[in-house]
Amino acid sequence: MKILKIQALRGPNIWSVYRKKLIQMRLDLEEMEQSPTNKIDGFRERIEALLPTLIEHRCSEGHKGGFFERIERGTWMGHVIEHIALEIQTLAGMETGFGRTRETKTPGTYNVVFSYLEENAGIYAAEAAVRIAEVLISGGEYDLEDDIQKMKQIRQRDRLGPSTGSIVQEAVSRDIPWIRLGSNSLVQLGYGINQVRFQATITNKTSHIAVDIACNKETTKRMLSAASIPVAGGDICSTEEELEGIIDKIGYPIVLKPLDGNHGKGASINVTTLEDAKAGLEFAQKYGRRVIVEKFITGFDFRVLVIDNKVVAASQRVPAHVKGNGINNIQELIDIENLDPRRGYGHENVLTEISIDRDTTDLLSKMGYSLDTIPSNDELVYLKSTANLSTGGTSVDVTDLVHPENIFLSERIARVIGLDVCGIDIMAENLTQPLKENGGVILEVNAAPGFRMHLAPSEGLPRNVAAPVIDMLYPPGKPSRIPIFAVTGTNGKTTTTRLLAHIVKNNGFKVGFTTSDGIYVQNHMLEKGDTTGPMSAEYILKDPTVEFAVLETARGGILRSGLGFSSCDIGIITNIQEDHLGLNDIHTLDDLSKVKRVIARSVKKEGWAVLNADDPECVKIAKDLSCNVAYFSLDEDNPLLKSLAKEGRTVALYENGFITIKKGEWKIRIEKASHVPLTMGGKAKFMIANVLAATLASYLWGFKTEDISLSLQTFIPGAAQTPGRMNIFEFRKFKVLIDFAHNPAGYRAVEEFLSNIEATQKIGIIAGVGDRRDEDIRECAEIAGRMFDHIIIRQEKHLRGRTDENINNLILEGINRTGREVTYEIIPKEIEALKHAMNNAQEGSYITALSDVVANAIDVVQQYLDKENEEIIGE
Repeated sequence: MKILKIQALRGPNIWSVYRKKLIQMRLDLEEMEQSPTNKIDGFRERIEALLPTLIEHRCSEGHKGGFFERIERGTWMGHVIEHIALEIQTLAGMETGFGRTRETKTPGTYNVVFSYLEENAGIYAAEAAVRIAEVLISGGEYDLEDDIQKMKQIRQRDRLGPSTGSIVQEAVSRDIPWIRLGSNSLVQLGYGINQVRFQATITNKTSHIAVDIACNKETTKRMLSAASIPVAGGDICSTEEELEGIIDKIGYPIVLKPLDGNHGKGASINVTTLEDAKAGLEFAQKYGRRVIVEKFITGFDFRVLVIDNKVVAASQRVPAHVKGNGINNIQELIDIENLDPRRGYGHENVLTEISIDRDTTDLLSKMGYSLDTIPSNDELVYLKSTANLSTGGTSVDVTDLVHPENIFLSERIARVIGLDVCGIDIMAENLTQPLKENGGVILEVNAAPGFRMHLAPSEGLPRNVAAPVIDMLYPPGKPSRIPIFAVTGTNGKTTTTRLLAHIVKNNGFKVGFTTSDGIYVQNHMLEKGDTTGPMSAEYILKDPTVEFAVLETARGGILRSGLGFSSCDIGIITNIQEDHLGLNDIHTLDDLSKVKRVIARSVKKEGWAVLNADDPECVKIAKDLSCNVAYFSLDEDNPLLKSLAKEGRTVALYENGFITIKKGEWKIRIEKASHVPLTMGGKAKFMIANVLAATLASYLWGFKTEDISLSLQTFIPGAAQTPGRMNIFEFRKFKVLIDFAHNPAGYRAVEEFLSNIEATQKIGIIAGVGDRRDEDIRECAEIAGRMFDHIIIRQEKHLRGRTDENINNLILEGINRTGREVTYEIIPKEIEALKHAMNNAQEGSYITALSDVVANAIDVVQQYLDKENEEIIGE
């Protein structure tokens, strides 16, 4: 078997609009296409022995063990690999269960699709599943545990931490979109101007000064003391002499820790001798030169979490420890404790595995113990000097036991330091009494406190501490999204997108839009190129200045990685025509329709899908939608529009020369088509269709008809506003039209326009597109043969594996189909072809360049026009 391609889908896609995170693997079964599982001796026994948990896979049978039944009856290896990939992810702690395996048009080649939680782990699972299947087929041995461990490591490396993940999960539960900014814990919630950002538990509301104060233990202590908040006595030192001076003041026992430390690193507690104090100083200085020395306060370690100046949770933290049984030694007890399924590597699980380090051996040494010591029955042996969860500690929720006086104190501390998310470390006998009564003190105040101990305590109630963070970032009434118009279709996408952006901008919004020629914010091009994929959409949604997004969305990006947004307010499909067929498993109009309908299916339930009533494929799509649907048509007598009018539905149509909105029997004439520059005086019918789509979407959104009308009149097409879309250049003796038409539907639209144009000679510059089917190249050439008197055949920049001769022969076959006497010549380079046409144009000629390299063609024509204008001025 051979993996041909693996791609990760990250948004709504052709397989599922709701399951956005899918791996799609294109797999060639090669000789295994002839060997379903029931023809492989012992296959079921081997897979059941290696992966017994697959018994939980119900498959299409709908009951436990269903997948094994399918294997027994016979199923193809792509299906088996799908289930293996899902199961090994589950065994690695990433439980997920959606999968589909479908054969492509190429016999023996399958698309194996399955869900993932972490993208790189999902890709690894795809590759590993194929390896596992090959070993199961051959009957060899396989180290499954190695794959599981590697996926755990990938997950630990790539996943969001527990605190960040909990905030994201809470946001998702409230339908707040999120984007991970890079590979760390920096996350954007919301879109555009309504976004907020956070990293771990630092939010964009967190004061930089407050973080600086919290990170400086000396400053924190001084500010708290000045505010009459109890703190432990002590000072800062960096030398042994200073250390001795502090000990003389506060006496033993003491605690030493780095001034700028965290997670308990470099700390030594309950130090009672000068020798140990000096060793503790040396240990702490591995993490920072300046060391804080404090009086050791007996009691228990508590963490109080304050969010938005309100106490939301409190935990008692217990250092990593084991309980003796009189049988096992300490090392064995640690190994047994680490078998607890709640413990994992790093932040993998709710508890962290206990590791042995200097702190552990020092603590044991002070007790006269070693790792070989066998503790007595029920004896607690502490293995760490601090209670951090990251070193194996546990937590007990005590939120409901905190005394009101201590709640007041904690909320006051958060305000004194100035933190919006604040973790307060307290040493006290308990929190049920005021600290001033039981002698408790504040040890530290933490910026970016971890949430894990509150989300999943070892004992007591879990607390959803992410909820108050979201409450703070998005209080009631604050939006998290911006309006999104998504535009797709075979032809007209870019023009419709640009017109919509113009309408939105004229209504006072800062609009960001993506097109096939670049990314724009308020008409400023920020990135040049074909920017119609998910990364470009995300670019706009990440921009904090954008209030409204209009996103051209092409088939390639949808197939490659899905949509770059979770849902849209209005989805527009201009038309669905034969184009790019034969590529990426898209062979028929129905296949293409399935790609385009992803846009319509991603529309919010209360939103609108705007569809072309003159296009049968668009009409079919409506049957599969749960959102509102509205249609536009160039034909006032379109039967569908007539039936909708009887139902009182809103449609857009072209009637009596007007762009019209019709509600039931009422007509609202927006503007006369001949007054809309984009329609070329009403001659370009395909442009009228684009205007109808944009007008209907704008009206449904709620823009006023007079504002829409003004926008239609002020949208001036041209090389600057709509590059490559019916750009007309007027010379003294001839005219040049440049258009991006590259498929039969586009050619037919140009043909209809040129039929209304008077010219002494119509000259066409055309090229065959290398990645189109033979019949598409022939059909385009045939249309060219009908509309042009003379044709210049050039070569496309990228032949996509074809030869010049092959494409030229197909073009000539198409031209000859017309039966007309059409002259032609071959000039390979587009620039030379353009120059030749203009240099030799007769008076009254109309040159049409159907160009795939729009920018180059426009530049050349513009240079010629500028030169002519200079000559006129010189005269």
